[in-house]
Amino acid sequence: MRVNRVWHNARLATLRADAPGLGAIDDGLVAESEGRIVYAGPAAEASAFEAVDRVDCEGRWVTPGLIDCHTHLVFAGDRAHEFELRLGGASYEEVARAGGGIVSTVKATRAASEDALVASALPRLDALIAEGVTTIEIKSGYGLELATEQRQLRAAKRLEKERRIDVRATFLGAHAMPPEIADKDGYIDLVCREMLPVVARERLAEAVDAFCEGIAFSPEQVSRVFEAARRHGLPVKLHADQLSNLGGAALAARFSALSADHLEYTDEGGAAAMAKAGTVAVLLPGAYYFIRETKIPPVEALRRHKVPIAVATDCNPGTSPLTSLLTAMNMAATLFRLTVDENIAGVTREAARALGRLDEIGTLEAGKFCDLAIWDIERPAELVYRLGFNPLHARIWRGV
Repeated sequence: MRVNRVWHNARLATLRADAPGLGAIDDGLVAESEGRIVYAGPAAEASAFEAVDRVDCEGRWVTPGLIDCHTHLVFAGDRAHEFELRLGGASYEEVARAGGGIVSTVKATRAASEDALVASALPRLDALIAEGVTTIEIKSGYGLELATEQRQLRAAKRLEKERRIDVRATFLGAHAMPPEIADKDGYIDLVCREMLPVVARERLAEAVDAFCEGIAFSPEQVSRVFEAARRHGLPVKLHADQLSNLGGAALAARFSALSADHLEYTDEGGAAAMAKAGTVAVLLPGAYYFIRETKIPPVEALRRHKVPIAVATDCNPGTSPLTSLLTAMNMAATLFRLTVDENIAGVTREAARALGRLDEIGTLEAGKFCDLAIWDIERPAELVYRLGFNPLHARIWRGV
């Protein structure tokens, strides 16, 4: 069989769901044609591939390309001053109520052009790409009015033209209250009736998100956003139970959300509801670390109910200025006690599931896009236990 490229003499972590652990194969081979995998498995069982290019991996480990399934990568300005305030003892809520937090980023983002947003996002994106990221989710939510939300989403999609990366854009109009509006219900009406229909019509986003929290929006208000998303055929995700338990996990499950993210205060019932709905738990240890949270997500309950667990950077200017998925894995292991296998699955297979893309990416299987990360490591645990060390040897996106 003629193919474009073959990677051989490789140790594969296939992440196949029907294989134990990481689906490891000691002497493996990956064959690619037209940007998709045509074979990933033991070299001894492979067909006789006639390849334009053959790559000797020299025993290196090959995983699926990494996936950062929760980021706010496109924004203007920074919030280093708030970091100083928190060091002085101010809480996340106190900073937000004093006019800082999300609203301060909104002011800077509204003032930035689309070109400026793209330019400022590229260094952050490059840092993630340098660690093997091949797919990234990027949320809006720093406009809180239609024109800027559109500009953020367009800037996010433009990054695909600047770099070899797959961007999944998410509309997060229900992120916070805009400074010029005092009525929460009135603003939710604006999101549902004016903003979301335009985003859907212009195909600017693949999903809709909201922030369900005391300092943001109530479960009832989020439900209205999700019902509007459903009318426009868009799947939903939710910032849930980060600072308190408002039943966000169960709410996400009620709408068959792709994911519920953060989850520090989620209870047993929320975990059970997520399992029943197939909603992925996206853990964000960067935010937990930066705001010095003390209550960890209910990892044992998530395991007990067999909820899929993903890990992401939550890259944003205020509560998680993190552009390293490898560091996020180390944090998830150290702070949340996720295992090596859970972490690696969390930034590949389960991250793909959280984006509704498991049929195309996230594992090394025939038919999926040929997105690979090739690592100079002796064992997969090195991807999780090292801090400040990047062992990426090569990143392959769509076979290139």
